[in-house]
Amino acid sequence: MLLNQIHKGIVECGTDEAGRGCLCGPVTAAAVILPLDFKSELLDDSKKLSRKRRYELRTLIEEQALDYHVSHVMMEKIDEINILQASILAMHQAIDGLTIRPEHIAVDGNKFNSYREIPATTVIKGDGKYLHIAAASVLAKTYRDDFMSRIAQEHPEYSWEKNQGYPTKKHREAIRKHGATPYHRMTFKLLPDPLISDL
Repeated sequence: MLLNQIHKGIVECGTDEAGRGCLCGPVTAAAVILPLDFKSELLDDSKKLSRKRRYELRTLIEEQALDYHVSHVMMEKIDEINILQASILAMHQAIDGLTIRPEHIAVDGNKFNSYREIPATTVIKGDGKYLHIAAASVLAKTYRDDFMSRIAQEHPEYSWEKNQGYPTKKHREAIRKHGATPYHRMTFKLLPDPLISDL
């Protein structure tokens, strides 16, 4: 079972992002503050959960969290500042959206920029270790999936409602056939390099 938080007895938010490895769409982050007595045996890293379970847990998190906020950073900004900095910006924006000021920030991963002099701890695979980071991973993933399903209606040929913009074979075949859309990240390698023959 995941731990409640890193430091007991203080207001601590967990934050995580979704969509770093995608070829299109935003990178999305969430920040979540859970009650100190929050418990869930089902909550885990969103990547380990089924789509149905993620949405069930999203409802639970939104009902029981003391505070939460979700933020998107769009493709143009990703291309401008790079995906790592855009992911951190999305986490900062999610924390900005909280109405409760956290005393400590628990971050999934190993990279984070200081935020308003609030102490922060990075935790590799933190979404599989701490409930509030796992909760943030679930919100980030489901809200980003919702966004991708909406824009999939504009460009059905890319099947974003199924691949969420990740570099699947079908997604890349659609890029090869139809080209890039305004939702694609132009600094990413949208298509693999062609095979180079030694002949």
